[in-house]
Amino acid sequence: MRKIIYIIFFALGIQNISGQDLKPAYQKFVKSFIANIKSNNKEGVAAFIRYPLGREYPIPAVKNKADFIKRYDQIFDATLKKEIISSNPAKDWFEMGWRGIMLGQGDIWMDTTGKVSTINYQSQAEKDLKNKLIAGEKGKLHPSIAIFKAPVYVLETSKFRVRIDDLGNDNYRYASWAIKKPMSQKPNLIITNGKWISDGSGGNSHYEFKKDAYLYECYIIVIGTDDSPPAYLSISQNGKEILNQNAKIVTK
Repeated sequence: MRKIIYIIFFALGIQNISGQDLKPAYQKFVKSFIANIKSNNKEGVAAFIRYPLGREYPIPAVKNKADFIKRYDQIFDATLKKEIISSNPAKDWFEMGWRGIMLGQGDIWMDTTGKVSTINYQSQAEKDLKNKLIAGEKGKLHPSIAIFKAPVYVLETSKFRVRIDDLGNDNYRYASWAIKKPMSQKPNLIITNGKWISDGSGGNSHYEFKKDAYLYECYIIVIGTDDSPPAYLSISQNGKEILNQNAKIVTK
């Protein structure tokens, strides 16, 4: 995925807080969450989830409580349940500032109100589903872009549809169409050898793609202002920006 929010964390920060117990107020809802997992109370666990709950693309997000209960066993397999049930609320859950509360090395994140915001763990069932969905997606794409390691994003601006794929070895591909053209048609533009760049610890990042005198940049906004778009596309020629369009994230 690139990138379910909060998957990145700093080892130094963990070292600094590892000797500190989680605040009692936070321990209270962590204990309740653990108890519901232990009793396999799907309804109870569902009440802790903040919806929609993102899953690794192309697996669709969990839309609501009913969807979560239906997919509960797919997400919470025996391995994840064991990690949660055996965890110590005071010692194994860490407060990570604005990021929230993290279990272990980030398999689960809660916000400070007790809602589960992110589950980075992926069961074998989800891995199998992901591979099946990717195979199906490749069959619907134009042959020129049907080979890749993993899909990353599909973005839509008012004029363009942009697809970003991971080709492996830190090599990303940019493909774009006019907004009304389907991805089964040949892209108007394909650029490889793109790079992913982190824009600080907040989760914001962007992808850079260079072709001759042009630079294409796709920015993903995780932390912004109330009026920030989820993403935007910037195109520059010889260092001068010639286009800047807000984008919605269709898939991620």
